[in-house]
Amino acid sequence: MEISEALAKKLEIFKKEYGIADEVRGRVQKPPMPYIGEEVLEMAVSALLEGENLLLCGDKATGKNLLAENLAWLFGRPLYNISFHVNTDSSSLIGTDTFVDNEVRLRKGPIYQCAAYGGFGVLDEINMAKNDAVSVLHATLDYRRIIDVPGYDRIALHPATRFIATMNFGYAGTRELNEALVSRFMVINMPPVNEETLSRLLESAFPDVKKEPLRQLCGLFLDLQTKAKNGEISTKAIDLRGLMGALKMMRGGLAPLKAVNMGITNKSFDGFEREMIADIVMTRIPASWTSKDVF
Repeated sequence: MEISEALAKKLEIFKKEYGIADEVRGRVQKPPMPYIGEEVLEMAVSALLEGENLLLCGDKATGKNLLAENLAWLFGRPLYNISFHVNTDSSSLIGTDTFVDNEVRLRKGPIYQCAAYGGFGVLDEINMAKNDAVSVLHATLDYRRIIDVPGYDRIALHPATRFIATMNFGYAGTRELNEALVSRFMVINMPPVNEETLSRLLESAFPDVKKEPLRQLCGLFLDLQTKAKNGEISTKAIDLRGLMGALKMMRGGLAPLKAVNMGITNKSFDGFEREMIADIVMTRIPASWTSKDVF
């Protein structure tokens, strides 16, 4: 990951200015792989250095969560992942009352902890958030930078606290974000993955993979991506995690075609679509390949 020298200097100043509490030091973890995309990385770092929050939006498999994890690591901040779903409400974000030592105490939720310790909070699939959950975020994300906890103290956000929201388009249960919430973010539309980016990403995770199989696997992913954009198949097969899982199994000795079927083809549960995906896979992954042909 490379950023400009000026941004790198500001980043070092930020890290020196804001320490990390010992009890959350374990949350500062290096991501499994770097984010590939210098331009997007520089935009994100610039916004966070200026105290802004980020909204990363775009298609599936564009590296939104990977970028968020890399940003937390670059800034040296504890990471809190908050996944939004139909049951996420204000109490699951801020905390709930619990009975400890014969008294009622607040069991702090991830938003509360992130605010208190200067963490980076990843608001995953924010466009699935209910109104009750969104209402908590308004005061947290704007210039007030506070959390009002009913019955408890008002919490001011640690100056290093930042929030990075992610959203995919068109998932079941999602909805359009309201204008007030969007105004609290700087927005980055994540570029679709291309062959160069995908190749660099897979090589960073699997440095021992051979060139030709890598080229074919990248081509397979991009073929499926094109088919999904044209509406010929769903996006279920566009699964970067599945592709990487398949590579792990190939490295472990499983035949490449079987590994790809497990990681990609079988993600579709519609028989007709699964046959289409299998045909695309066969054009890229010969049945005769063994794991030694890939690694």
